[in-house]
Amino acid sequence: MKTEGLYQKFVRYVILLVSLYTIAFHIGQFTFARMPSIKFYALHVMVAIVLIFLYYPLDRKRPEASKAVHTICHIVDWAIIILGVVASLYVILNFDAYVDDMQNSVMTNKMIYFFGIVLVLIILESARRTLGLALPIIALVAIGYALIAHRIPGLFGNRQLTFKRIIFALFSDRGIYGTPTATCANNVFLFLMFAAFLNASGADKIFQDFAIAITGRKRGGPAKMAVVGSALFGTISGSCVANVVSTGSFTIPLMKRNGYRSAVAGAVESVASTGGQIMPPIMGAAAFVMSDITGISYATICLGAIIPALMYYICLFKMIDLEAVKYDIKGLDESMIPDLKESLKRSLKLFIPIAVLLVLLIGLKKSPMVSAIWSTLAVIICGFLDPKERMTVKDLSEGCVKSGKSLCSVLSACATAGIVVGVFSLTGVGLKFSNLIVRMGGSSLAVSLVLSMLVCIILGMGLPTTAAYIVCATVIAPALTTLGLPVFAAHLFLLFFASLSAITPPVAVASYAAAGIAKENPMKVGWTSFMLGITGFILPFAFAYNYDYLHFAFDLTTLITLLSGITVSLSLAIGIQGYIEKKISLPMRALFIALAVVAITPYKVPSAIAVAIFFALYFLAKRQAKVAPAAA
Repeated sequence: MKTEGLYQKFVRYVILLVSLYTIAFHIGQFTFARMPSIKFYALHVMVAIVLIFLYYPLDRKRPEASKAVHTICHIVDWAIIILGVVASLYVILNFDAYVDDMQNSVMTNKMIYFFGIVLVLIILESARRTLGLALPIIALVAIGYALIAHRIPGLFGNRQLTFKRIIFALFSDRGIYGTPTATCANNVFLFLMFAAFLNASGADKIFQDFAIAITGRKRGGPAKMAVVGSALFGTISGSCVANVVSTGSFTIPLMKRNGYRSAVAGAVESVASTGGQIMPPIMGAAAFVMSDITGISYATICLGAIIPALMYYICLFKMIDLEAVKYDIKGLDESMIPDLKESLKRSLKLFIPIAVLLVLLIGLKKSPMVSAIWSTLAVIICGFLDPKERMTVKDLSEGCVKSGKSLCSVLSACATAGIVVGVFSLTGVGLKFSNLIVRMGGSSLAVSLVLSMLVCIILGMGLPTTAAYIVCATVIAPALTTLGLPVFAAHLFLLFFASLSAITPPVAVASYAAAGIAKENPMKVGWTSFMLGITGFILPFAFAYNYDYLHFAFDLTTLITLLSGITVSLSLAIGIQGYIEKKISLPMRALFIALAVVAITPYKVPSAIAVAIFFALYFLAKRQAKVAPAAA
């Protein structure tokens, strides 16, 4: 036991040192110590491999195993780490020769071939340990396809490729060091660092207190608090499951105690956490991936996603409000509600860095990398200046360690997705798949969108949002743009469904995580999540046909679109729940659903009429609800 304790202490020190080094060279890359891109990506992959196999050791699920078994597992882990470091150092130290061989397609270099095999296997194992079997299996199927594609007749046939040719492609900027890893290294890690330091400064607790202070007194207060808190936390978190686990452990039991059914409590948390992936400004880091793939500026993506994200949360907020009406669920007891002024004061040290981020990104047009670095510095400064909850050296150390830990699953996903993308590039199967979607859709955008939605949800089952989006963007986006869909609309469509796969049965990982906390049947929570998040499944089709939903500015178009969006969100919630301030009739529910359908169309006059009718009916019902108790 003593030896085991010493080993764990040693591992913690190694993790801290590697995390510090990771932060240092990423900051240096975008400030004072730039290096060639591939060399930077190789270093990025190298440190991630070290952290992955220390955070996810081979014996992590066998704590009761014998000392000999633990020792063997540690030896295996360190052997993999050393091989990964040596393979990466080969690229870094022999950079000129490596680049020359890759550019001239020289496939006689046995060292590149050997280290290519080693790195591919290590990346697949890292994905298995951090993400499960789904993504590694997809990658292995892709490699298998590349080997046998010359035997496949028809559309999906391809020229014969040797195993060596495939490995050389995967050990290059077409594969492991390709766009997914580049995005992770250039953009995603620095925002993971920003989120980690925010968290180390107490963001989760402060967000919760702030959310309780502004919503706790309202009917259904705990559920509304969960929506606000999870939305705030989810946008800086790259994983909806991590968001569910971190915030749900507090919000779900509180919702249950307040009167919400277990399935609803779990569903509220999973839907709110999943929405963080599409909520600006950070969008769970997926916005940076989209910016790199499409060439659209980060600021444009954030502004364009505002109205769809607001519609998603407005509908969810109204659904749980009406759930509170249905079951007469009151707000929290006054003793449980923090002081709003005090919560606002505590929140300043979190909102100031976010404001710095937005000013730098959108106002001053700085790069996302530089903006993330300065925003992280703002977190640290605000933390040190807070007299009541001053950031300590231990908090700084925790922020560094969390930065490194958050890199593990993201890099595993991106590097493994890079293997898939590399095979698609080598064989052209991505374009072939796009052509198949166009053919199956009969050149119909509507049918192609439905097919694309199904593919996204299937590919997204069990995968992180970023990895699911990368694969979908590679395979499906060309088909949608061929049919005339604007590039931004096509990619945001795919991002939405890659995110929503986390709450889509039968494999709804966010809902299942929430079900464990709620102690409820996972499928029941999954279907309830699907119902509460229904707007998210409609919105992508809306902005595919009405590009105004992706327009955000201080103009009349945005005002009209926002009003129609609010109408759609509230009408759907009322139609599904069957309540306003009291139960409404079935024809009335049908009318509200019809108003949502008309309001969401791109036709201005019918949409405006639907908006007017909705607000007239809605405020009439609210007024009658107020008058009725007075008359009684």
